[in-house]
Amino acid sequence: MGAFPKAELAPAAGTPRVKRPVQTGVVRGAYPQRETPQPSKLDELARALVAPLVRGSRARRARSADFVDRVGAHRVALAESTDAELAELRDRLRAQLLSRGFEDESVALAFALVREVADRSLGTPHYDTQLLGGHALLRGMVAEMQTGEGKTLSATLPACTAALAGVPVHIITVNDYLAERDAENLRPLYESLGLRVGVIVSGMEPAARRAAYACDVTYCTNKEVAFDYLKDRITLGGHPSGQRLRLEKVARGSGRLDALIHRGLYFAIVDEADSILVDEARTPLIISAPNEDAGKEEFYRTALDLAQMLEPGDDFAIEGADREIRITEAGRKKLEEAAADKSGLWPGQRRREEWVRQGLSALHVYLRDQHYLVSDDKVQIIDEYTGRVMADRSWEHGLHQLIEMKEGVPLTGQQDTLARISYQRFFSRYLLLAGMTGTAQEVRRDLWSTYHLPVVRIPTHRPCQRQEVPPRVFGTEADKWEAVVLRIEALHARGRPLLVGTRSLDASERLSELLAQRGIEHQLLNARQDREEAEIVARAGERGRVTVATNMAGRGTDIKLGPGVAELGGLYVLGTERHDSARIDRQLAGRSARQGDPGTVEYIVSL
Repeated sequence: MGAFPKAELAPAAGTPRVKRPVQTGVVRGAYPQRETPQPSKLDELARALVAPLVRGSRARRARSADFVDRVGAHRVALAESTDAELAELRDRLRAQLLSRGFEDESVALAFALVREVADRSLGTPHYDTQLLGGHALLRGMVAEMQTGEGKTLSATLPACTAALAGVPVHIITVNDYLAERDAENLRPLYESLGLRVGVIVSGMEPAARRAAYACDVTYCTNKEVAFDYLKDRITLGGHPSGQRLRLEKVARGSGRLDALIHRGLYFAIVDEADSILVDEARTPLIISAPNEDAGKEEFYRTALDLAQMLEPGDDFAIEGADREIRITEAGRKKLEEAAADKSGLWPGQRRREEWVRQGLSALHVYLRDQHYLVSDDKVQIIDEYTGRVMADRSWEHGLHQLIEMKEGVPLTGQQDTLARISYQRFFSRYLLLAGMTGTAQEVRRDLWSTYHLPVVRIPTHRPCQRQEVPPRVFGTEADKWEAVVLRIEALHARGRPLLVGTRSLDASERLSELLAQRGIEHQLLNARQDREEAEIVARAGERGRVTVATNMAGRGTDIKLGPGVAELGGLYVLGTERHDSARIDRQLAGRSARQGDPGTVEYIVSL
C-alpha cells in the first residue's frame, strides 16, 4: 500500500501495512516519494505469473459485503448525533488513525462519518456501491465504476480518511474545469470535517500553488501536478540530502526548500485512470528553454521542400498502425540527387532521410482538424482520445516547426530540454496510487504490469436500462451521413435528445453543416468550443436537444435528463465511427442510461 509519514500503522489481518516512509527520493526526508528502479526480466516474469492470483484476491477483499455492513452498523448512531458530537468523533478518529492505521474498523468508522457529513453538508450520502469504490481506492486499486455511478463522490471517502490520518492527498483529473468544479462542489464536506481543500489550475503563481499543495486534499490536473514536480527537480538541481537543505536554510535564512512547490508525492487518486495512466503513459513532459539557433527556418524549408518532391507509392510508403514512413530506393536516389549541391548535414544519407521523414510526416500523417487545429496563428495539438486541445504541447524533433511551416504560421523556436519525465514514471513515484474510471477492464494488464494496480469492478447502484440497437454499416461515407441525418431528423421530431459522437473535429463540422442544411437546430462541441464544454454537455439531456461532439463528450460532465425525457426513452447516443480503442466507444455509450435511467445506443458507420 505504500509508505506514509506520521504514523506507524498496524492494520488488521488482510490489510496492507502502512509504515513510515523510507527516506528516498529527490530530497531525503524532505520530499517523500517512491523510488522506481527498472525491474529485471525475472521481476517482470514473476509479476506476470502471480498477477491473476493477486488481482483476484485483492479484488475480492475490496468487494467484500462485510465491509459495507461494518459501515452500515454506524449509520443509526451517527444519524442521531449532533454536529458537535460528530466533531468530537472526528478528533478521536483522527488520533485512532494516526496510532493504529487503516484497520478495517477504523476505516469503516471513517467512511460512516464521511457519509453522514456528506448527507448533512451536500445532501448526497454515499451509496453502498460508492463505499465499495472508495474502499478499493484506499487499498491502492483501480475501481471500475460505470459512468454516472458517482466516482467523484466515491473519491471523498479515501481522501477524507487519508487526510484525517495526516496523509496529503492529490485528486487528479483531466482538465481545469473538472478540478475547479469538484473542489468547489465538495468543499462543504471537507470543511465540515476540519480539512482544507485546495485546487491547482493553469496560470497560477508559484506561491498560490504552494499554498494549494499545503492543503489536506488538493484537486489538480495530471499536467499541472507533473510539471510542478519537474520544476521542483530543476530547483533542487541534483540529489541533495534533506539535512544539507535544512543547513542551507539556516545559514542563508532561506534556501531551496522554500522554493519547492510540492511537499512530496504521497497519495494520488487518478480520475479517468485509463486515459491518464495508460493512454498518456509514455507522453513526455518537458520543461525547456528557447534555442536561438540561427538559420533554422531555412533548414526546415529545405526539409519540407525535399519531402514535397517525393511521390507516395513510388518514393515512400506509410506503413503499419503507427503510420511509419519508409523511403524506397527510388526515393533515396531522388533525395541524393536533390541534395548534391547542398551543404551542412544534407549530403549525409542518414541525417538527410531522418529529416525528410519528419517532413513527410508533417505533410501526410498529421492532418489539420484531425490531429491539430490552427487558431490565432498557432498550431495546437488535439488529443486523439479526448478530442480536447492540448494547450502548450508541441511535437518534438522539429516536427512541430515543420507543420507550422506547412500551415504558413509563424515558427516557434526549438527548445533545449531542462527536465523531462513521462506520466508513467511520475505516477509510479507516489507512495500510494489509486485510480477510477468507467473503462478499465481492457487495460487491466497494462495497469498491473506498469503500476502494480489491480482492477476491481464495482457493481452499479441500480440495474442498467440501456438498450443497444444493432449497428448499421454502409459502403460509403456519403450513405452513412445520409442515414445519420435521417435518424437524427426522426428522433428530433419526437423531442428525444441525441448525443452524436464523431471521431474528429473535421467530421463533427461536416455533420454540423449537413444538419444546418436540413434546418435541424443543434449544438457543436469540439476542440474549437472546449471552453463551453461543460455547459453544452450538461444540457445535452434536455428535450429536443441535438449535440454533435467529438470524444470530448465521452468523459467528465454528467448528462441529466430533462423533464419528460425519460418517458421518451432517455438520451439517444449515436456513434458515427468506431474508435481504435473500444474503451472510447464504451465511454461514449456510457453517457446514456445512467443511474437506472433509460437510454439507447446505436452505431451507424461506413466501410
